[in-house]
Amino acid sequence: MSADYLDRLAARSLSVGSVLCVGLDPDPASMPRSFRPDAAGIEVFCRLILEATLPFAAAVKPNLAFFEAFGSAGLASLERLRASIPGDVPVILDGKRGDIGSTAARLASALFDALGADAVTVNPYLGSAAIEPLIDRLDRFAYILCRTSNQGADEIQGLVVAADPSSAIPAEALALRVARRVSTWGPGQTVGLVVAATAPSDMADIRAVAPGLPFLVPGVGAQGGDLVAALEHGPAAAPPSGDRIGRGLLVNVTRGIAGAAREGADPGEAVARAAQGWAARLPVLGLRPPAGHRNGTDNEVLG
Repeated sequence: MSADYLDRLAARSLSVGSVLCVGLDPDPASMPRSFRPDAAGIEVFCRLILEATLPFAAAVKPNLAFFEAFGSAGLASLERLRASIPGDVPVILDGKRGDIGSTAARLASALFDALGADAVTVNPYLGSAAIEPLIDRLDRFAYILCRTSNQGADEIQGLVVAADPSSAIPAEALALRVARRVSTWGPGQTVGLVVAATAPSDMADIRAVAPGLPFLVPGVGAQGGDLVAALEHGPAAAPPSGDRIGRGLLVNVTRGIAGAAREGADPGEAVARAAQGWAARLPVLGLRPPAGHRNGTDNEVLG
């Protein structure tokens, strides 16, 4: 992986013409009854999802918990699925990890080396030094949890943090303070933010304090997030992402695509139609126009 993650993501987004990230959360309770509710069954189901969606996906995001629930058999399924995904498709392992010292180093080995993740989701609660092994590799990437899509997110993420007079930072919600701090983390171009479409006003505020960071946006589809806000505030407005194709944005859709497998006679065709529809709603965004450019907007769509 000689190119950095953001370059590879931009190339893939341009290739498929979309910023769609396809989530893999194989819940046996939600799969069609024709798939067995075991590790073998979720693997077959995920293969169907991948075959149907890869022509439209800028990235793929397996959720580790849905594989870990089956123990070693589930992890073996994940390893085989990862090996089947083409090398030009970024794979984000969603585990929301974060720990200290040697533990974080082993997490990096497990996620990046053993499981082959191009990017991971990371919990910032222990601070930047604790998760350094997950953010210091120039060929990999970490999306730091900032404003999540769950209903109770505001309980902690909305807590007001005191002003910092030494840097003129005002009192603000914890999610905003996380965004400010993450902007200074890592060696450069290795961190982004998880910012949910279910909190559109928070997304706008976070983008204002972190104009250059890539956003991974969950919460559209089944969770009812604001797709318009995701396309308005999700794209980066400054380097390192604002001057790349796609502007660092990925919008994740999981149940809105996988759920289509339960509709119609052919699950694969139904999933492909759903993925194609979401990809069309999530067009790749072009480069920011040069200063003084009059023929286009910051949200110019490549087509």
